[in-house]
Amino acid sequence: MDHAPFTSADFGRVPPLLTADRPQRLLHADVLRHTAAEDDKFSRERRHLVRMVDLPSRALSMTIGGLTPGESTRKHRHNYETLIYVVAGVGVSVIEDREIRWRAGDAFYVPTWAWHQHSNVSPTESALYVACENAPMLQNLGIALREEA
Repeated sequence: MDHAPFTSADFGRVPPLLTADRPQRLLHADVLRHTAAEDDKFSRERRHLVRMVDLPSRALSMTIGGLTPGESTRKHRHNYETLIYVVAGVGVSVIEDREIRWRAGDAFYVPTWAWHQHSNVSPTESALYVACENAPMLQNLGIALREEA
C-alpha cells in the first residue's frame, strides 16, 4: 500500500474528489515464463503449478494454475471468491458436495469458505486455468483466510 492504514480518527480526511491512480507498472510480461522464486515455493506447497500475476491491483488477484495429467490440487477453502476460466484441458472440481466438470473455454465459480479441489481428468493433456480472486481486498483489510485439508 502507498500509505499507512487509515483509522477511525482519519474519517475527516476523506477527500471530496478522487485522484486517479497511475501506477508505473501496468504489464506483467510472459507470466508463465518469468516467475519469481515465491511462485516456485507456492507451487511446491500447493503441489501443482501456480504462477502469480504481479500487477498493482489492491482488490483483485490473478493466478495461472496448471495441472499435469491426473494431477489434483490439495483440498482447501478460503474466504475470498474465485472465478476460474479454463484455458486448456479437461477436469473436474469438487466444490463442497457438488461435482463440476469443466473443459477449455468454460468458466466456473468457487464460493467463499467452500471446501474445493480441482483435478485434471485427462491421462495425456495438461490443464491450464486463470483464477481471479478478491483476496488482495481482504488481505488489505486484514481478514483474508485460507485453510488446507
